[in-house]
Amino acid sequence: MADGKTSAHDSPDPVVGKDAMPGVASRALDARAMKAFAHPLRMAMYSYLTDRGTATATSMAQHLNESTGQTSYHLRQLEKHGFVEEDTGRGSGRERWWKPVGFAVPTYELSQDESNRPAIQALFQTTLNQRAQALGRWLSVENHADPEWVRASIDSSSTRTMTARQARALSEELMSVIERHEKALDHAEPAPDARSGQTADGEETRRVRLYLSVFPLVIAD
Repeated sequence: MADGKTSAHDSPDPVVGKDAMPGVASRALDARAMKAFAHPLRMAMYSYLTDRGTATATSMAQHLNESTGQTSYHLRQLEKHGFVEEDTGRGSGRERWWKPVGFAVPTYELSQDESNRPAIQALFQTTLNQRAQALGRWLSVENHADPEWVRASIDSSSTRTMTARQARALSEELMSVIERHEKALDHAEPAPDARSGQTADGEETRRVRLYLSVFPLVIAD
């Protein structure tokens, strides 16, 4: 999950965090909204939207093997709690297009109430699974992917000994870098196709996912 900052054209994955930090979504979930989100189909629909940028109830129903009645209902619930909004720049008026809205999950505060913990755990588990699946899909095709995209991608980890203050400084700096690039993208001309289009000068654009976690290791005895 991520304490994601909403951009003008897009939305990152939800982020989990305790305090405000550069690039973190300004809207933090309350317990009611979090429990409304922690529904398997709603989380799957939100994931579908973040993967594609924008979609309709019909396309989500087809992808998720659900009826359009189900996806339409759950989209209304997601809209009610501020997780999605209508993409007014898309569509012909016959069917509404939707896009995701970023949000932060203040897990430490919410977990102080034991009744919130099942929903928090559901969010954690779903997010971990989605991260593993998304990265796994890329790694499975990387060996025959466009070399330009292979060179642009990374999969890296680093483990160091540091204080909480040092870890916080690292997190803030990394989030500042992400925020700077997001702002630049906000002011860039959007591609005709949110998933795989072209810039004005013909350069290919694709949906790109970034995961960032900084945390102290819990080492078993």
